[in-house]
Amino acid sequence: MFKQKKIFLLMLILVLVMAGCGKKTGTVVGDSQSQTNSQAESQEEAKESTSQENAQPEAEKEPESQPIEVPQITYSDPVKIELSDSSVLVDGQPAGKSKDANVYVANDIVFYLEGQGFTYGEGSAEDEHSQAEADVHTVVHITKPGAYEISGKLSKGQVAIDLGKEAEEDPEAVVILVLNGVDITCEVAPAVIFYNVYECNVFDETNATYDVDTTAAGANVVIADGSENNINGSHVARIYKSYTLNEAGTEVIDNKKLHKYDGAFYSKMSMNIFGGSKGDGVLNILADNEGLDSEMHLTLNGGIINIESGNDGINTNEDGISVTTLNAGELHIKVTGSTGEGDGIDSNGWLVINGGTLTSAGCSKSMDAGIDSDMGIYINGGNIMATGNMLDRIEGGSATYVVFTFAESQKAGNVYTMKDESGKAVGSWTARNNFTYLIVAGKEIKAGNYTMWMGNKKLVASQGQSFGGPGGMGGGQFPGGKERPEGGQFPDGMERPEGGQFPDGMERPEGGQFPDGMERPEGGQFPGGKERPEGGQFPDGMERPESGQFPEGMEWPEGMEMPEGGQFPDGFGGRGDRENEKGGQTAEMSETFTIVAGANYFSNVQVK
Repeated sequence: MFKQKKIFLLMLILVLVMAGCGKKTGTVVGDSQSQTNSQAESQEEAKESTSQENAQPEAEKEPESQPIEVPQITYSDPVKIELSDSSVLVDGQPAGKSKDANVYVANDIVFYLEGQGFTYGEGSAEDEHSQAEADVHTVVHITKPGAYEISGKLSKGQVAIDLGKEAEEDPEAVVILVLNGVDITCEVAPAVIFYNVYECNVFDETNATYDVDTTAAGANVVIADGSENNINGSHVARIYKSYTLNEAGTEVIDNKKLHKYDGAFYSKMSMNIFGGSKGDGVLNILADNEGLDSEMHLTLNGGIINIESGNDGINTNEDGISVTTLNAGELHIKVTGSTGEGDGIDSNGWLVINGGTLTSAGCSKSMDAGIDSDMGIYINGGNIMATGNMLDRIEGGSATYVVFTFAESQKAGNVYTMKDESGKAVGSWTARNNFTYLIVAGKEIKAGNYTMWMGNKKLVASQGQSFGGPGGMGGGQFPGGKERPEGGQFPDGMERPEGGQFPDGMERPEGGQFPDGMERPEGGQFPGGKERPEGGQFPDGMERPESGQFPEGMEWPEGMEMPEGGQFPDGFGGRGDRENEKGGQTAEMSETFTIVAGANYFSNVQVK
């Protein structure tokens, strides 16, 4: 059970994570300092325009979006692989077992073996499988570069792409996997996995950026036009390659990874997913853990992807480096929460949304987000609906978006509609999970006055900070009103530890787990099995300390101060009734939602 001190330590960690930092370069938007300057300039220009021309919100200039050229991929004469439980055909001939062939079959799946003890890996009883369970799975191995078109059904099996250990540095080690009516179920590991292909980006935090080009990546997936493809996969918990025990020999205190594959559809290298020329092909991913994962970058360029996952819907997991990019197509994610947690999209680096359609529902019962990123989220276009119980920092972008913080938890199935002054609906969104935060964006949402409805009930809210032009949560400010310095560095006296680690030697454990000695309560709950109450209040018996003080013996890190009045940054903790700092009075509630070009925040949203 958590103790109060750990609760407050957890909250401090969340504040630091949400603040985010790190130098950002590239061409999607400007760096952090120029972004802050552009926000201030846009606000001043809006004021001047109002005084000189009496301009209305509808007349505000929308930020200029940079045109995105969606990458395409071409191929010809693919090797055709036809799957069935009785045989696997390669260009009409039975697949052999020779490892020298470009395609061969074997019963050699990588999985987490039961009964191996604590020195084997980090898996729990739920992650373990018997050898007999594994042996009934047929693995279709692809070993050579080229295009491969897969169809048919494999009720217990896996497609594994591995071009050898040298492939990572070989630009010719490229595979195009065309999904054309395939149905694969794997009960002990990912159903599709790219092991070794060309990696188009280096592993280096010093030149990491949110503006990545993955067109040369070795892992490529095409969702064929008119096809429906079903991938039902599991995962492999961390298996040790080597380990170091404590003096008593009772605990692994250090280890190196041999295997760890968290997603049903998985790549160890950067991966691209494309649609066909029509873009109407469908990929359905059903996952007992995470859905669609890459250990480096993931770029979505088309097709229709539906993900239902027990944990994160999408995870790109190289800390401070990985970028998840949505350029085109449709992406629909629902986290079932069968593991007790899960973000819709979780990038350990950046998340960039340039176009396409995104609906992403984080776990209903945990403090997770619809869209989550350690280094920053950029919204440059697309139609977006993201829901969750945590709000992660939106760094900026060129599109107009709106963040609604509700006064209490909202129910799955509720329909929310935004109407303009003529009564025309400009957007309608149906919740797939319970949530506290709603993020929306779309080309129909422009500067102007709107009303917001839940079903036939009108909503009211208090206007939060809004920014003309590229914007970010809280205006890019740290607690206490401090601005984010040039390059995104922390305030004086606070530095981002090397590698983006947590303070005082605390590293962000792989998979986003809590520090040693701290465990996420079952189901993401508070101590004593108490659920996170509506509105994000503290559990019974726990109160927010006066003036934001920590329990005896705990202090804020050197160089960081609690904001005046003990309030946390806007959007933290899920509280929709946070007081506005204007004279200490609660912000005025209104049924008019005034949208400006750029970032918009509304708090304490509730039925009128």
